[in-house]
Amino acid sequence: MTPTLPASKRRLFVSMLHELHIQNYAVIEALALEFRPGLTLLSGETGSGKSILVDALGLALGGRASPDVIRTGADRTTITAVFRVEGKPPWKSRLQELELSGDAESEIILRREIHPGGRSRLLVNDQPVTLATAKVLARVLVEVHGQGEHVLLFSREAQLDLLDQFAGLEEPVEQVGELFRRRRELEREMEALSGDEQDRLRAIDLLSFQAREIEQARLEPGEDARLEDEKRVLANLEKVRTAAANAFTQLYEDEGSACARLGLADRAIEELCRYDAGPEPYREQLAAAKATIDDLALFLRDYLDGLEANPRRLEEVEDRLALIDRLKRKYGHSLQEVLDYGEHARLKLATLERADERRDQIRGDLEAAMVEYQRAARVLSDARRNAAGRIEKLVREELAQLGMEKTRFEVHFAASPSDPGGERGGAKGIDEIELRISPNPGEESRPLEKIASGGELSRLMLSLRTVVGKGRMASAIPGRRGERTPPAFVFDEVDAGIGGRVAECVGQRLKRLARETQVLCVTHLPQIACFADHHYYVEKSERDGRTIATVTYLETQKERAAELARMLSGSQITDAVLKHAAAMLKLGASNN
Repeated sequence: MTPTLPASKRRLFVSMLHELHIQNYAVIEALALEFRPGLTLLSGETGSGKSILVDALGLALGGRASPDVIRTGADRTTITAVFRVEGKPPWKSRLQELELSGDAESEIILRREIHPGGRSRLLVNDQPVTLATAKVLARVLVEVHGQGEHVLLFSREAQLDLLDQFAGLEEPVEQVGELFRRRRELEREMEALSGDEQDRLRAIDLLSFQAREIEQARLEPGEDARLEDEKRVLANLEKVRTAAANAFTQLYEDEGSACARLGLADRAIEELCRYDAGPEPYREQLAAAKATIDDLALFLRDYLDGLEANPRRLEEVEDRLALIDRLKRKYGHSLQEVLDYGEHARLKLATLERADERRDQIRGDLEAAMVEYQRAARVLSDARRNAAGRIEKLVREELAQLGMEKTRFEVHFAASPSDPGGERGGAKGIDEIELRISPNPGEESRPLEKIASGGELSRLMLSLRTVVGKGRMASAIPGRRGERTPPAFVFDEVDAGIGGRVAECVGQRLKRLARETQVLCVTHLPQIACFADHHYYVEKSERDGRTIATVTYLETQKERAAELARMLSGSQITDAVLKHAAAMLKLGASNN
């Protein structure tokens, strides 16, 4: 069981890897891990399977799959990663963009199934998705560094985001984005208005005819239903007259009509009530019934007087209904749809007829929007260039502390290409940047993906995140719109080729990064492991002739000290080594 951090050390995160379930993956038979905020370390003997856990998580995030990873004798490999949130879920807008339904307010589940023969399936909240969709979601959930998984760091857009976060430029970037979108809207409207003139004139002729045809019909809402009722009466006039006359006779005109009989009944009950008051309360109801029948009889008399054989009116009604039916076939399934179409045609016609006037107006608005965008984009670009010098200096200092003191780090600026409107710039301004490094003196600085190893990239990302975190805290404005907390981080090769003081510096920076987000790290160095908030031990063993990897949570200080002692001296653990390990744990705890 993994304990929760004390209340004083709990942190709020935008997203966090909460659970990882692995079944039949390589040497893992069945494994369920629960993670907590802070810095989580995984250690173990070389070849114990520490990196297998990271590889498995990568598959759930959309990594490349191979049937070779299926455990011998199993029918499939299944990996499930559960992410949870405290606060606004960072994946909500992405799910909407990707048209994925379901309630994902506090939890999102990524599941990967790998079958023999190479068939693979990815699900997000139990909905099948493509690899591309999973990778889009993965970018807002976790960053994995190690074993070549540095795609995010290679992305020019992500590099620009890092610089903007460091400089606290999220709000200016959002403003530039809004100006860019406004400019593109005007450009699209101008393109629509500047289409082929012949097409515009043909559209005007067609819309004029349609609007005029509907307007001349002088349609009224509900008119077709009223005409259908009238037609039914006119077409069956003799039957209607006979039925109405029979009803009038039975109710009023005959000697034994309903009205006459009710009158006789009323007089009889009146005589009865002289001797017994019991029926008295019902006389009022009887009077009401007689009044209702009288009213109905009067209505039928007037109704009969109004019934006239009028073949011309029937013809008029039928002609009117035929016109309405023809308009419905052309412009809508109902009379209301025809009326709506007519209104739409009039509005569109007015727009087309005023195209020249609207073009002049848009041209002026577009020129103003371009000027406003370029002004804001240049201000943003100047701020970025000022921040670039500061971040270069700070990252170099961080890299020096991490054993890369000879590495030169640069932020290279290039103007962004023209957008479809022909203007330089895009939704994030007029800059494109490229992070470059030169690991050795005298070598030309080159893009990260062309020169850096996995370990170097992990340490570079750690340096960048440390520096960006400092910059964000220094520039933080309470309630600032656009403020973002980074996703969870996984480091697999951050300790490659280092040790001693440098390893301790790496551990301190991992600890510092874990104060604002969740960090998982695979390490073989005790100088890093001593800073963990949580520590897992990975080992291989043999069961029933099969190799199996297991993971144990080191819950007590004694268990952690024993593991650090193993990392320090191997199998020969002395009291002195245990004391050294305990002292290292105290050092790590003092950095909380």
